[in-house]
Amino acid sequence: MIGGRKPLAGRKPGDRRVRVQRAHTPYFRYTGPGQLVAKPAASAPTEELGRAIARVKLALIGRPLASDEEIGERLPKKKALAIFSSDAISSSAYATEEIILAFILAGTAAAAFELSLWVALAIAALLGVVAISYRQVCIAYPTGGGSYSVSKANFGRNASLVAASALLIDYVLTVAVSTSSAVEQIVSALPPLDPWRVEIGLAAVGLITLGNLRGLREAGNIFAIPTYLFLGGAFLMIVAGLVRIVAFGDSGPVPSAESMRVAQETAADVGVLILLRAFASGAVALTGTEAIATGVPAFKPRESANAAKTLVAMAIILGTLFVGITFLATHYHIVPVEIPKQTVISQIARHVYGESILFLLFQTFTALLLFLAANTSYNAFPRLVAVLAEDGFMPRQFSFRGDRLAYSMGIVVLGMIAAGVIIGGRASTHALIPLYAVGVFIDFTIAQAGMVRHWWSEKSAGWRQRIVINALGCGLTAVIALVVTSVKAPTSLVVVVLIPTLVSMMLFVRHQYDGQARELAVASDIVFEHPHRHQRIVIPVNGINRSVVQAVMFGRTLAGHDGDLLAVFVTTDPAEAGRLRERWSHQFPTVPLVIVESPYRALVGPVVTYLDVLEMARPPETEAPTTIVVIPEYVARHWWERMLYNQSARRLRAALVGREHTVIADVPYRRSEHIGH
Repeated sequence: MIGGRKPLAGRKPGDRRVRVQRAHTPYFRYTGPGQLVAKPAASAPTEELGRAIARVKLALIGRPLASDEEIGERLPKKKALAIFSSDAISSSAYATEEIILAFILAGTAAAAFELSLWVALAIAALLGVVAISYRQVCIAYPTGGGSYSVSKANFGRNASLVAASALLIDYVLTVAVSTSSAVEQIVSALPPLDPWRVEIGLAAVGLITLGNLRGLREAGNIFAIPTYLFLGGAFLMIVAGLVRIVAFGDSGPVPSAESMRVAQETAADVGVLILLRAFASGAVALTGTEAIATGVPAFKPRESANAAKTLVAMAIILGTLFVGITFLATHYHIVPVEIPKQTVISQIARHVYGESILFLLFQTFTALLLFLAANTSYNAFPRLVAVLAEDGFMPRQFSFRGDRLAYSMGIVVLGMIAAGVIIGGRASTHALIPLYAVGVFIDFTIAQAGMVRHWWSEKSAGWRQRIVINALGCGLTAVIALVVTSVKAPTSLVVVVLIPTLVSMMLFVRHQYDGQARELAVASDIVFEHPHRHQRIVIPVNGINRSVVQAVMFGRTLAGHDGDLLAVFVTTDPAEAGRLRERWSHQFPTVPLVIVESPYRALVGPVVTYLDVLEMARPPETEAPTTIVVIPEYVARHWWERMLYNQSARRLRAALVGREHTVIADVPYRRSEHIGH
C-alpha cells in the first residue's frame, strides 16, 4: 500500500484497479459534507477491561441494537397482551383471597360465602368502565405516558406530576406484591420452602430485571409462554369446576344446616363499612389496567388501535377469571390458611384437579405468571420515567436507551426499589396489599377527568358519548379512591404522603434544569466570527449555549495562526443535527461543525474514535500534532446539584486521560461569566 492506494488484480491480464483505503472507513460512514454515521467499531472499547465487560454484557443482554432497529422491537398484540397485561391478569390469583380475608378480619367470616361473589361482580363492572375509559386514552394519546400525558395536556404540570407519582408508586408495589404472591403460591405447594420467601423473591426480581435489560422483544419471548399457560390452566380449572358442580353436584365440604343459618344471618347483618372494606381489598384486581395506555409506543403500527384492542381483550379475560375464581371459592367454602400457607386459588386447584400432576403444573404456571406480572411494571415504569426525564422532571440519564434499546437506568432502579420493599414486607402479600391500589385509583380519577376535559375541548365526532363514559369512570374511581384510602388507613397514608414528596422532588429537579437553561441561553441573532487559524483544536458540543460559546472562544485563542479548530456533535437524532447545523453555520461561520450520528446511542466512544481517525489520516512523514480537546462544562452552584450535570463530560475526560498526543482542556462556565444576550 503506497499513499493510501493499494493495487488490486483485475479480472483480466493487464487490468489494474486501485482501492483507496481511508482511515475512517472501519469506524464511520459519510452521509454528507461534515456529517458521519458511527459504525459499531466506533463505540467498541479499546482496553482489555472494557472488552471483558463488553463480552459479559454480550452474554447477558445480547448485542447492541441500532436506533433504526427499534421498530423490530415493537410488540404484536399477542406478545403485548402477555407483557402489559400480566399484572392485571395475575391479580385474579389473589384478589378473591383479599375479599374473603376482609370479611374474616371484620369478624364476619360466614358472610364471605354469601357476599364475596356480589363484591366480585361489582368490581368486574367497575373494571369494564375503567377499561372502556382507558381504551379512549390509547386512541386520543398514542404517544404513551397514560394518565401523565392526559393530565399534562388538560390540567397542566402539577396535576400531571400527581398522576405520575401515583403511577410510579403503584408500579413499584406491583413488582413487590406480584413477586410476594408468587412466592406464596410456591410455598403453598412446597411448604418446606416457607423460610426462604424473601430470598426466592429477590432472585426472581433479579432475573426479571436481567430479562428486561435484554429488550422488549426478548422479554416478550420469555414472558409470553407462562402467561398463556396460566390462562389455559385457569380457564380449564373454572370449566372443570363448573362441570363438577352442574353435572355431578359437587359442593366441596358440605356445611351444616346450623352453619348455613349463621352465614345467612351474618350476611344480613353486614354493614356498609364491611362491604366497602371488602370492595377496597378486592379492587387490587384493577391494578395494571392503565399499563397498556402508558406503553402505546411499544406496539407495532397502528400503535393506538393495537393497544386499544389489547386492552379490551385483557379486561374480558381478567373479568372472567376473577368472577369464575370467586364463584368457585364461595361455592366450595374456601378460606385462606396462613400456617402452613395455603392460598385460596391453590385450594381451588387442589379440589378440582386433586393431588395430581395437573395441580402441580397449575401452581407452577400461577407462580410463574405472578413472577412475570412484575414485568408489566418493568415496561411501564422506565417509559414513564423516561417521559418525565425528557420533560425535565427526572435526571436526564433516565431518558437514555441502553444497548438493547431499553431504558436501562429505569429498569435497574425499579428492581432495586422493589427488592427493598420485598425485604421490608418479608415477601408477604397481605402485608403489602394495604399500600396497593391507593395510588392507582388516584391515577384513574385524574386520567378520566382529563379525558372529560379533552372531549369537551375537542368536540370531535362522537364526543358526547365519550364524555359520558369518561365522566362515569371519573366519578366511580374518585369514590373508590376515597374508600380505598379511608378503609386502609393508617397504612394507606404512607402513599398519600409519598405522592406530594415525589411531586416536590420532581419540581426541584425541573427548577434546577430551568435555571441552567436560563444561565446558558444564547440569543440566536449573535454571530461569532474570528479569523481561521491552523491548529488541531476539537470541541465536543451538545448544542449552542453559553458554555459552548465560551469553549469555542477559548479554542480560537488556543488555535493561534497555525492550527485548525472544529466542533464535533454526536447525536442520535438526525433532525436535531440538521437544526443545529443550520444555526451553527449562522452563529459560528468560521468554525467547522462535524456531526456524528450514533445509531447505538454511544456518546463518548464515537468522539474518541473520531480523534483516532484524525490521527490515522495524518500523512506518515509529518510530525504528530498535539490535539487539544476543549470540553465545555457547566459549574453547578451547590454540591448536591452536580449529579444532574456533566455526566457525559466526566465520561469523556475519563476516556481521554492518558491518550497519546492529547491534552484535555476543561472550560467551566459559571454564573458570573456572561456572554452576549
